[in-house]
Amino acid sequence: MSIIENLFDPARYADVRKPLLEAETLPPDCYISEEFFKREVETIFMKVWNFIGREDRVPNPGDYAAFEFVGVPIVLVRGRDRKVRAFSNSCRHRGAKVMQGNGNCTVMSCPYHAWTYAIDDGRLIGAMEMEETEGFAKKDFGLIELRLETWAGFLFINFDHDAAPLSDWLGDLPEVLASYNLETMVTTRRVEYDLDCNWKVYVENAMESYHVPTVHQQTLQKQNRDHNPPIPTNGEYCGLLTRHTGSRALLPGAKGFPYIPTLEGPAAEGTYYVLINPSTMFGLTFDCMWWLELHPVSAEKTKLIVGSCFPKETTERDDFEELVGNYYDRWEKSIVEDNVISDIQQIGLRSPFVKPGRFSYMEPLVHTIDNWVLDRVLSK
Repeated sequence: MSIIENLFDPARYADVRKPLLEAETLPPDCYISEEFFKREVETIFMKVWNFIGREDRVPNPGDYAAFEFVGVPIVLVRGRDRKVRAFSNSCRHRGAKVMQGNGNCTVMSCPYHAWTYAIDDGRLIGAMEMEETEGFAKKDFGLIELRLETWAGFLFINFDHDAAPLSDWLGDLPEVLASYNLETMVTTRRVEYDLDCNWKVYVENAMESYHVPTVHQQTLQKQNRDHNPPIPTNGEYCGLLTRHTGSRALLPGAKGFPYIPTLEGPAAEGTYYVLINPSTMFGLTFDCMWWLELHPVSAEKTKLIVGSCFPKETTERDDFEELVGNYYDRWEKSIVEDNVISDIQQIGLRSPFVKPGRFSYMEPLVHTIDNWVLDRVLSK
């Protein structure tokens, strides 16, 4: 019997299910098999709350952003009522993608046969040459609206209309991060990368520091840090808190901005590294936050979006443009280092001779993430 025929047999993963220091890593085909990836899309990404950026991605009425997420064409648009909505970006005539790229519009018009939709609610407002079609009513053919909810300026979509609300998914995370005043932050930069690796490869790397002394030898390794166990959580997220001095968004010696004055509790003691399941990572430090937003494309392709956010009062400083480059320099260096090592790992995972490995005590969240995935993929 082939690997694919056995791929979803829970017995294959018995050693992954063991406690951390007894467990094995996921079998390599979990990172290279399109069949496994298809099951992840079906049981995870089509069922959960997926992060798709900040509201200020479409700041003005008529602003839109078209993109794909796990193969689903989506368009974000801010209506005249200033509300942001998400629609399936497929024309209700013969399915062509309606909107392309980013921009501003007064209506959404399909480039194929010019069916036209309202930006406020996606209703069909124009369908030429349809007068003789029997039983056709424009009210029945609006763009399909997707569930979209926000928290602190962050946008999340869910393809499952029966899913619990976003607040249930996040649990106590908004409370844990409340003192950052995330809702008042401003996105100052958004950078996209195309990765030649499985989405889990990148998530696992981001949620452990075992790799820092080697992968980030000339950058992050120069920052003093401690090693703490995962933070307690009550929601669909996990994370680490590193206690230290100095912003973790700067390389040693670089000049930065004043600290966020409202920080309290653990937030005032160091940096949070949080994974919102399944594929969104937040870094929150003394003076700013950044995010790593993953869009799985296939078993071995992923789009990474890196966003940078600063308090509004920071962005209004006279020296903002002068100093913000120090932060971008840190992210450009460390993110690229992670990108390179993730692609290298993916190459190794393709080998017919590779087998599951074992975990270090410094990789508890990799073990947690892998089992979270298995809980869903094997539940069907």
